[in-house]
Amino acid sequence: MIFQEKVNFPNSRLTRTYSTVGYGFFEAVDIQPACLGLYCGKTLLFKNGSTEIYGECGVCPRGQRTNAQKYCQPCTESPELYDWLYLGFMAMLPLVLHWFFIEWYSGKKSSSALFQHITALFECTVAALVTLLVSEPVGVLHIRSCRVLMLSDWYTMLYNPSPDYVTTVHCTHEAVYPLYTIVFIYYAFCLVLMMLLRPLLVKKIACGLGKSDRFKSIYAALYFFPILTVLQAVGGGLLYYAFPYIILVLSLVTLAVYMSASEIENCYDLLVRKKRLIVLFSHWLLHAYGIISISRVDKLEQDLPLLALVPTPALFYLFTAKFTEPSRILSEGANGH
Repeated sequence: MIFQEKVNFPNSRLTRTYSTVGYGFFEAVDIQPACLGLYCGKTLLFKNGSTEIYGECGVCPRGQRTNAQKYCQPCTESPELYDWLYLGFMAMLPLVLHWFFIEWYSGKKSSSALFQHITALFECTVAALVTLLVSEPVGVLHIRSCRVLMLSDWYTMLYNPSPDYVTTVHCTHEAVYPLYTIVFIYYAFCLVLMMLLRPLLVKKIACGLGKSDRFKSIYAALYFFPILTVLQAVGGGLLYYAFPYIILVLSLVTLAVYMSASEIENCYDLLVRKKRLIVLFSHWLLHAYGIISISRVDKLEQDLPLLALVPTPALFYLFTAKFTEPSRILSEGANGH
């Protein structure tokens, strides 16, 4: 009788397979290196029918990640809804910042603000479409991805094993392909399109502004794009899990600040200007985006009623504004009291 058994040597990368012939006689058959580390895997070198030959344990190529058996497998799945919502959040960040600085530097009487807002939206939209087209598979508005399993998938560089505590086996790769690098590609296209389109537009239509103020919104983008890049590089994994709550908190805070700064204390103050309604509806969209991201719409019949909570913060503010009197607080702050 012949029996086979695999024996793993402690503190070793080798696995020896023994064959038992008869009773008490052992024969070594082969020695295979065992894959250490959380993200090290063996790459497929040759496949012929049912025969597969894998290489040594190491880093997986781009577009692949290790499975439970420590083999590198291609990323062939479609992104989940939550993944698309995360990418949408990262795509919205530069657009919202563009709009904020355009409004900040254009002035209340500047007619160029609207055109700059539209141009910023056009730049980010085209950048998003081009980013999807150049990603795998190339030429279609669809991407293939690997599923995010845990937070460490975003930081594979922290999990390179050291078998002998001296030599490090480098297995750093994009386990969340392409959710990590596609954001950098999108930011690069946004920056290029901005530098190609915005200066010409501002020079033509921003005649009401001084020469030093015309390009301040563009200068601001040259600052916040590197900041967003570093934020994605360092905190991409944290943002992936926290962005729904970030959206909700920031949208609530900014809505309250805007309504108090605009001295909105009743529904009439809200309806008297179209701009205020646009700001209100924009915040409602952000509220809904955050709620959908948190619930992930796993159970449609249970999660959709949560969208009825979207107008609640604005209604709560209007009902309680008479008790806080934001106009009095602003006037006292302006007078230094």
